Amino acid sequence: MSVISIQSQVIHGHVGNSAAVFPLQLAGFEVAAVPTVLLSNHPAYPSVKGRVMDAGLVADLLAGLEDRGLLDSTRVLVTGYIGSPEIAAVVVDFVTRAKARNPDLLYVCDPVMGDFGPGFYVKPEVREAIIGRLVPLADIMTPNRFEFDALVGRASPDTSALVAAARSLGKSIVLVTGSPAAPQSIETIAVDQSAAWRVATPALVTKASGTGDLLTALFVAATLKGRATPDALADAVSGVFSIIEATVAQDGLELELVRQSGLLFAPPRRFASSQVSGGS
Repeated sequence: MSVISIQSQVIHGHVGNSAAVFPLQLAGFEVAAVPTVLLSNHPAYPSVKGRVMDAGLVADLLAGLEDRGLLDSTRVLVTGYIGSPEIAAVVVDFVTRAKARNPDLLYVCDPVMGDFGPGFYVKPEVREAIIGRLVPLADIMTPNRFEFDALVGRASPDTSALVAAARSLGKSIVLVTGSPAAPQSIETIAVDQSAAWRVATPALVTKASGTGDLLTALFVAATLKGRATPDALADAVSGVFSIIEATVAQDGLELELVRQSGLLFAPPRRFASSQVSGGS
């Protein structure tokens, strides 16, 4: 097993596991997907059916993975959207056990809590569990800029301050998405303890959700393939941009993830990473 992915899932569309599993499989990696929420579609539609998973069921599913010995062979564990405080407790316990059982396991935490505009959209108790219990366990984190500011307790006025704040979290890599850059552009910044890199792209406005989930998956895929951080960053951002561009062209509510899957790992436009001045 290459990846265990614990996050939301939808029947229609591409968010959470429904955005992450397919690209990882397309890249050649086995994925064990465990849902925390099972919905008919993401909430941008006029209606949504489904519910948060029962915490006991999530615990049973994770225990089943342990019974099959997957913790010994898994290379990366990813967590994303967590639907309730009870599930948060289950996930914290599982991540703790997984890292104790497999010291080589890489834990990637996407601290899904909110975004600019809607603000926080998880319960305060879930935020407390993410910040207080999951973040300390993480090796790699992939927050958006709103979530990053919440994690460090302040807004970063410039890139240098963001890099310093990211390093204060003490992680191998912090990948911050959705940072405003020059007019009409947006950048993603990857920070480790010795260097930092950025990739800037044109800012595209899309009605689709799941771009952060997709970015995390593509970054994980590149990392599993042995790509160095600046290259993995460029690969992931370029793949996501190509999918967003195709989605905007169709004016769709869902990412063009399947019909345009060829763009994920062979984007027509590759955005190179550049080292952040003062990031080393």
